[in-house]
Amino acid sequence: FTEEKLGQAEKTELDAHLENLLSKAECTKLWTEKIMKQTEVLLQPNPNARIEEFVYEKLDRKAPSRMNNPELLGQYMIDAGNEFGPGTAYGNALIKCGETQKRIGTADRELIQTSAINFLTPLRNFIDGDYKTITKERKLLQNKRLDLDAAKTRLKKAKVAEARAASEQEVRITQSEFDRQAEITRLLLEGISSTHAHHLRCLNDFVEAQMTYYAQCYQYMLDLQKQLGSFPSTFLSNNNQSSSTPVQSISAPSVLASASPSLPSVSNSIVTSGISELKSSSGSRKARVLYDYDAANSSELSLLADEVITVYSIPGMDSDWLMGERGNQKGKVPITYLELLN
Repeated sequence: FTEEKLGQAEKTELDAHLENLLSKAECTKLWTEKIMKQTEVLLQPNPNARIEEFVYEKLDRKAPSRMNNPELLGQYMIDAGNEFGPGTAYGNALIKCGETQKRIGTADRELIQTSAINFLTPLRNFIDGDYKTITKERKLLQNKRLDLDAAKTRLKKAKVAEARAASEQEVRITQSEFDRQAEITRLLLEGISSTHAHHLRCLNDFVEAQMTYYAQCYQYMLDLQKQLGSFPSTFLSNNNQSSSTPVQSISAPSVLASASPSLPSVSNSIVTSGISELKSSSGSRKARVLYDYDAANSSELSLLADEVITVYSIPGMDSDWLMGERGNQKGKVPITYLELLN
């Protein structure tokens, strides 16, 4: 081996097919490690937590269960909401947000677990199993090749007939062992293609797990937005802000996002042109509902977007509310959810 490195000995080259297979195996190992490590970083950004999990895994012990970041945030919000009072608008909102954050934390935990089983474990099994076997057989092939080249060198240097005969016999034996080991290594390396196919299936499983996670998060936030949107407009108008500001700030779905910008103008037009007139008279008007509203109690009326209801005012009623009627159903409705019809 030293003489080869110094250029003083000839080296038996592997055939091109085997060299290509070895190169493919090395490339697969390199990128599998990088993808695996970066996936671990994605699923668990905290390096200390990753080290802790690694240590417990090596000790063959189960890591202690701890709340993840969304779950911690959710618990803080719930505790704060209970402290401020569940009956207050802000306390109620904090509790609802906290419950949603905890659901997101649970979904995050499920993503990590599913990804670890269906994606990371197969990749790790390849690195720790199949590739280690390939490396072992490759080292054996290297040793067999060195034995063969050493035998060839001795044959070249043999001058006595008996020595040449012994060297030729040694070359035949080492050549046979080298060829057999080369075939074993080749068969193992050709399995890399099936490894790629297996990792492709695992990748699809990982994508599906991510899709499920993000779909859950989207749905949770959509539900939360609807719950927050159901608060009285007096809450939405806190701190002298436009009644549409909180809705816009948490707007995620495109349908609601497109509806939000129209809210200020709708609210202003209602206040300036229709509501004062309606409140000053004892008559009623038809109004179109801008978006869904869930009644907070029995005195309110739940609304569905785009439905038309009858609205009227009652003396002494809060300026941000009207009475709404739909058939035999009646109850208070927030004016910011309505568009008066001509």
